[in-house]
Amino acid sequence: MNALFQGAIKFYEEDYNNEKDFFEGLQENKPHTLFITCVDSRIDPNRLTRSKPGELFVIRNIGNIIPPFSEIETQEHFLAITSAIEYSIKKLKVKNIIICGHSNCGACTCVYKPEMLEEMPYVKKWLEFLKPTIESVAAMGETSEHKKIWLTELQNIKQQLVNLLTYPFVESKFNRGELHIYGWFYNIQSGQILNYNFIKNDFKPIAGDSVMV
Repeated sequence: MNALFQGAIKFYEEDYNNEKDFFEGLQENKPHTLFITCVDSRIDPNRLTRSKPGELFVIRNIGNIIPPFSEIETQEHFLAITSAIEYSIKKLKVKNIIICGHSNCGACTCVYKPEMLEEMPYVKKWLEFLKPTIESVAAMGETSEHKKIWLTELQNIKQQLVNLLTYPFVESKFNRGELHIYGWFYNIQSGQILNYNFIKNDFKPIAGDSVMV
């Protein structure tokens, strides 16, 4: 904890004072992108995108899950996520949404190792949202546990993109071309980020000549 306190001191004495004009200019919340990702401590949205404070509006939860809109009407305890998405679209008017999953995801591992969830009933309940993802991976017929987990990590991103578009206020702006939506997969080991192509239905590394579709 001492390192965190020292970090807070250095932030004020060095970072803030060295860029005082920039930080004083952050009086309004005007992000251009909603970044939805996992709570995993190894994921740093600003570092991954080399963005500055004020550019990203971030939502984090276990497994970067977006409950389908139909669930919201009967399950009020999902409102924290729904309200944040609604606020970013209707109030902040973000132009982009990125759903970012990652390798070695604990959520995507736990669903195949139920013993890991025995003492975590709330996590177990939350991960029920991964059922459609698990079913789609099962249909692929893969037997290797390692590859099933990897496929689940990728398929989960695609499923959350589907879930996101069940929100009427997201779908309408997306269909009008007023909102751009992306699915990213961050490989922690290699540092590489893959982008999902809606048309080709595959993930490709983000490179200098990448075309965002």
